[in-house]
Amino acid sequence: MKYSIEKVTALIGARRFGETDCDVQWVLTDSRSLCFAESTLFFAIKTERNDGQKYVDELYQRGVRCFVVQQLPKEWQNDYPDANFLKVDNSLLALQRLAERHRDEFSIPIVGITGSNGKTVVKEWLHQILSPSMMVTRSPKSFNSQIGVPLSVWLLDEHTQVGLFEAGISMPGEMEALRDIIQPTIGVLTTIGSAHQENFESMYQKCCEKWKLFKDTKAIVVDIDNPWVVKMLQDGDYEGEVIGCSKSDSTAAMFVENVEKHDTTTTITYIFRKRKGCLNIPFIDDASVGNAVTCAAVALHMGITQQQLHQRMEILEPVAMRLEVKEGQHGCTLINDSYNSDINSLAIALDFMNRRPDHKERRRTLVLSDIHQSGMPPQTLYKTVSDLAKSRGVERFIGIGPEISSQASLVEIGDKAFFNDTDEFVASDIFSNLHNEVILLKGARKFNFDRLTDMLVQKVHETILEVNLNALVANLNFYRSFLLPTTKIACMIKADGYGVGAVEIAKTLQDQRVDYLAVAVADEGVTLRKNGITGNIMVMNPEMSSFKTLFDYDLEPEVYSFRLLSALIHAAAKEGITGYPVHVKLDTGMHRLGFDPIKDIDMLLERLKNQNAVMPRSVFSHFVGSDSDDFDRFSEMQYQRFIDVSNKLQKAFSHKIIRHIDNSAGIEHFPERQLDMCRLGLGLYGIDSRDNKILNNVSTLKTTILQMRHVPKDETVGYSRKGILTRDSVIAAIPIGYADGLNRGLGRGRCHCLVNGKKAPYVGNICMDVAMIDVTDIDCQEGDTVEIFGDHLPVTVLSDTLGTIPYEILTAVSNRVKRVYFQV
Repeated sequence: MKYSIEKVTALIGARRFGETDCDVQWVLTDSRSLCFAESTLFFAIKTERNDGQKYVDELYQRGVRCFVVQQLPKEWQNDYPDANFLKVDNSLLALQRLAERHRDEFSIPIVGITGSNGKTVVKEWLHQILSPSMMVTRSPKSFNSQIGVPLSVWLLDEHTQVGLFEAGISMPGEMEALRDIIQPTIGVLTTIGSAHQENFESMYQKCCEKWKLFKDTKAIVVDIDNPWVVKMLQDGDYEGEVIGCSKSDSTAAMFVENVEKHDTTTTITYIFRKRKGCLNIPFIDDASVGNAVTCAAVALHMGITQQQLHQRMEILEPVAMRLEVKEGQHGCTLINDSYNSDINSLAIALDFMNRRPDHKERRRTLVLSDIHQSGMPPQTLYKTVSDLAKSRGVERFIGIGPEISSQASLVEIGDKAFFNDTDEFVASDIFSNLHNEVILLKGARKFNFDRLTDMLVQKVHETILEVNLNALVANLNFYRSFLLPTTKIACMIKADGYGVGAVEIAKTLQDQRVDYLAVAVADEGVTLRKNGITGNIMVMNPEMSSFKTLFDYDLEPEVYSFRLLSALIHAAAKEGITGYPVHVKLDTGMHRLGFDPIKDIDMLLERLKNQNAVMPRSVFSHFVGSDSDDFDRFSEMQYQRFIDVSNKLQKAFSHKIIRHIDNSAGIEHFPERQLDMCRLGLGLYGIDSRDNKILNNVSTLKTTILQMRHVPKDETVGYSRKGILTRDSVIAAIPIGYADGLNRGLGRGRCHCLVNGKKAPYVGNICMDVAMIDVTDIDCQEGDTVEIFGDHLPVTVLSDTLGTIPYEILTAVSNRVKRVYFQV
């Protein structure tokens, strides 16, 4: 459906600036999702980490002409002459109001679904059941938030016959807005659990908040065996029809008479409004049974016949990221249930694993991360976890995360191990030795358990480094989201852009209008200048012999010692140069390079004031440990020392001196210390050093299989006969070696690469130009792609194996490896 810009203006109560005629068909809150610019209305929403107004210029350049904004700078009307700006007090509320008015246009059944667990599964299964008979519009993925719900409801169009929308809340006061947007005619309450419990005074308060979704519905589908539901019905004034589901009350609208579980299916015998029926679903876990009963009640109430229901329930498909079962390497079966992470869903997943038909022959292993937002004290929580695991027959317990590791003594499973994060687990012998097990992966999203699944589940002959420039920009914008609009940013592209190629990186960053590029030595800056880089370039380690080069190519050096400063002043004066910009480095605690802020400051001021060849453009220092909370007191000392000295320097000069101390980790950890500029290094290339996690992966090192051969047990592979085989094996040779940057320390089974998404350990010593890998258990052939590190195998896995940092792995990639840059 389309709305004229005049109608949209009236619907959201905005003040319009601009006179361009256009129709609005699409609403947008994320600039990266732009598709149809000419008919898109962009809502510039301000969040804790970002401000949509920063993307107005980008979207205008890409063709968007309609914007909802909270502030309207005077210059915008001149800079964007054919744009329409709809000025409102709150862009999010304006989006919600527009969706609400859009919803008013439809007199059709709308199903509003809420609860703690199962919302997405119920929505997707209802879609599978209803869509053969009617046109269904539903929430994409799990769009159930204050932004996600209006975006979902906006998808209603003239063809829609029924709408299915989730409503999720995390704190009191949120449901009223979602109810007004969805305006459900039928309400569905799924399982009530402890997720987000810490934001509510009691379970009763949370239930009351969720119940608000059903205020004006004509009917609700609820589990009347749940005591909280019973209390809501008793205490509330609900006037619609209650479609109760029950296993104990035969008078319920949906009475579940019997549940019979088989190896891979479940038979549900039910009576709905006095008509008996029988369902077969291709699932055996209790959660799926409960969700199927709920879906059946909704579908039957909406007019689906029992025959249609029975046929469609038999072929229900699992919802992505919900108890997925995959065949893994080395005889393992993987159960991926990382969609939810709470005590209730853990019990459901453990029950599912325990009921699998193959569990008696193989060990049952639980890989569990910290459980967040449980509302329970850690001791109580992990004692309960232990009891659940024991009762479901778990034989090996692997805990990942600092909290669960601290409660290791409470886990009463004999075979147990704990790791601080996923990378540590991946790098361990336990991970590499998983064999003939049924493995349940249950992790909070921040622990990236999807990586574990990718690593565990079962062309052209060249080695290349693929560089994703979109990911680079996304990382830049992530860190920019922590900064004030006035804060400058300097991007580190020394060491040939951390190994990915400084020229292309610099071009991309210049296009993104970063304030400074920083290189290590003058020659790196010269290369950039010769390739069209015109912006400010800072040289972090200028050599005494490079001064003429600095001057000729307009490169701004760092100064960190009196010897360097004096030599630079002398060289500039000799060339007749005055006011050449330099960047003064202070040693506030790193004790690497820099002026001593106590002993040197007076002499430094005197030396700078008594000459005119150079002038301080910026003053800066380095945090020693901004990536760790352990060093916060030391960081505070560094910061205060820097502030004191930089203030003295500024008072000595009339021009503005830029101050900067935050690096990548500091931008995220200490946004209040951003000062005038921040320096972005490793984070730009997708590695968050605070959490040792990948943001948006920029670099992927790939090669191919040259040759495969069968090698019998007890033979050896490679130089010095270090690759001793303990079984008949299939060994593949790949054209990459230590001359390409593949560290020899990764060989002899210490690390692995990925072949068709599966882990292939390095066998024997890595050679100069070739490495050998074990592909015995992998379905592959010559010419298949091999990932050394990248999207599916983070560079941190390699650095952790070697006991080093990701910088070393990235910068080690040889120049003889071809770089391929791409934008998606």
